[in-house]
Amino acid sequence: MPYRVGFDVGGTFTDFVLQSPAGELVTAKRLTTYPDPSEACLDGLDELLMRAGVAWADLAQAVHGTTLGSNVVIERKARGVGLLTTRGFRDVLIIGREKRYQVYDLQIEKPAPLIPRRLIGEVTERVLADGSVRTPLDEADARRAIRELVARGVRTLAVCLLHAYLNPEHERRLAALVAEETPGVAVTLSHEVSPTFREYERTSTAVVNAYVMTAVAEYLRGLQAAMRARGYRGRLFVMQSSGGIATAEAMERYPVRMIESGPAAGALMAAAYGELTGYRDLIAFDMGGTTAKLALIEKGRPFTTTAFELHRVNYAPGSGLPMNIQAIDLVEIGAGGGSIARARLGVIAVGPESASSMPGPVCYGRGGQEPTVTDANLVLGYLNPDYFAGGSMRLQPGAAARAIEERVARPLGLGLEDAAWGIHAIVNTNMELATRVVSIERGRDPRDLTLVAFGGSGPVHGCRLAQALGIPRVILPAAAGVTAAIGLLAAEVKFDVARTYVRRIDALDLERLNRMYAEMAAQALEIVRESAVAGEVTVVRSADARYLGQGYELAVPVPGGVLDATSFQAIRSAFDEVYAARYGYSSPAEPVEIVTWKLSAVGGTPRIALPKGPSGADEGSLKGTRRAYFPEARGYIDCPVYDRYTLAARTSLTGPAIVEERESTTVLPPGVAATVDDYANLVVQVG
Repeated sequence: MPYRVGFDVGGTFTDFVLQSPAGELVTAKRLTTYPDPSEACLDGLDELLMRAGVAWADLAQAVHGTTLGSNVVIERKARGVGLLTTRGFRDVLIIGREKRYQVYDLQIEKPAPLIPRRLIGEVTERVLADGSVRTPLDEADARRAIRELVARGVRTLAVCLLHAYLNPEHERRLAALVAEETPGVAVTLSHEVSPTFREYERTSTAVVNAYVMTAVAEYLRGLQAAMRARGYRGRLFVMQSSGGIATAEAMERYPVRMIESGPAAGALMAAAYGELTGYRDLIAFDMGGTTAKLALIEKGRPFTTTAFELHRVNYAPGSGLPMNIQAIDLVEIGAGGGSIARARLGVIAVGPESASSMPGPVCYGRGGQEPTVTDANLVLGYLNPDYFAGGSMRLQPGAAARAIEERVARPLGLGLEDAAWGIHAIVNTNMELATRVVSIERGRDPRDLTLVAFGGSGPVHGCRLAQALGIPRVILPAAAGVTAAIGLLAAEVKFDVARTYVRRIDALDLERLNRMYAEMAAQALEIVRESAVAGEVTVVRSADARYLGQGYELAVPVPGGVLDATSFQAIRSAFDEVYAARYGYSSPAEPVEIVTWKLSAVGGTPRIALPKGPSGADEGSLKGTRRAYFPEARGYIDCPVYDRYTLAARTSLTGPAIVEERESTTVLPPGVAATVDDYANLVVQVG
């Protein structure tokens, strides 16, 4: 196994992990830099490699996770992005689904389109739903529309024509015309990024791809150039929202696929820890400095979706920006260590605004004025001011206490400790609501699941969250603060392809379907093989199916090899089973139609050797005591503090207790019992 490095950019911290040929992991954490996060990446990698005594030239692989794409969309940073569409469909983005995501709330506002109407052009052409051409592309009209958009400042163009997923010839010709008229304009074609039906979602996917394309390409090219200048000779890989990695060059073409790059790695690693501990039905809970991310994991696999929405309002379906991409189904909320606490309307409100890394929480001493969750946890005694981020930062408890007193406690007539505990409890409640979305709304009872808590702040809040939901067990991984970065090294090279072909199962054209799957496999394999994957590449097929007349689909497996009548019977049987598992019944007599056919090409799963904790008798793990607040104990008590790195396997701890490591801190409330397993994970029985 060669040297490999993973680095994950978060809103507050950037996390690093280096794996040696012997499987040893070296980790680090660094404040994220703005406006260019690559500065922290490069400085952190320099420091990590120097500490490990490894040269850049000795690195065989680097895997990157970043929220750059989602930040560009959420903050509406891109400029000069336009859209070309079929005449008469200029307002697809504005109309959307025309459905209110909260039926009885008269004050709701739909998300504003990423592209203003003045930068949306129309061209004369029309392809019908069967792929035939009703109106040929008017090239003179198309050239005029292109010139008009460029004159209005468009430098990146999305092209989405009606039914182009069935017949893309007009889109391809438009791309050629753009190259002739304005060679410097970057073009995204909808049939390349989302060759599936539903015009609004396909248009939105193409637009998001175009919207982030310039920023992502500049960022990745600059990062690769800086790494090469330092002596790195390998490929740069980027985590996709689906949980697979691909080369940076592939992500420059399909940046929409990395829109939720970083959080996906954490969910993958949570599944890996579940396999290690024997608990395969999990909730992954990743709480960092800016946000908390939650995902459901069933039978060792993260719950995925092909109808991803970015920036939902109060988790409501239909309230965000839709994208037809394969993605781990995450719920992300503004609840992190940097979430700002305020006195609002007579109560404590926490988030979604974050102090981020600049200026950061008040206790960082970087100019922050508003109290945050981290400030409250410091005042409550949960954090060690001299050992935060492994001692690389010295926290200021006095400044944190003053900020909470002035901004929260005094306006609400509370004592300092009550205000600090209120901040801690409120952010837990916010995360409890999000956890219900990924469990109860997916048909799973959280009392039957295990919580895997990680991220810089996750182990501080994980046990309290489990108590509130009745979750019986919490897994707190070793190196929890950099779990997502470790997950980058555990990800497989992967590329997903999907195409719409709507037919009843009993009316499918076998020749056409087999030809389509062959084309899809060629596209996916090309991307995976450009990654220089060693070993066999596996192709996995599936399809989205529904009962005839329904508007929503379920994913079912599709057999490999050449499809025949027997294959269709297997698909039908699988659909009835999946439908019954989801809704409690099925109707074998009802006709079923397939909507979208999907394929994933997967390279060999990399081997990652997780470190094992010390064995033998537990010696010297108790560091001392610290005054910490627990309402069950009616206030502050002297709480034992343990060193995570010296806790021997099978050591048992009983709360209240605090366990410290470089990247995070674990808080065990009164009444819980924790055991250290062979991999230094804390397995907590909540009771």
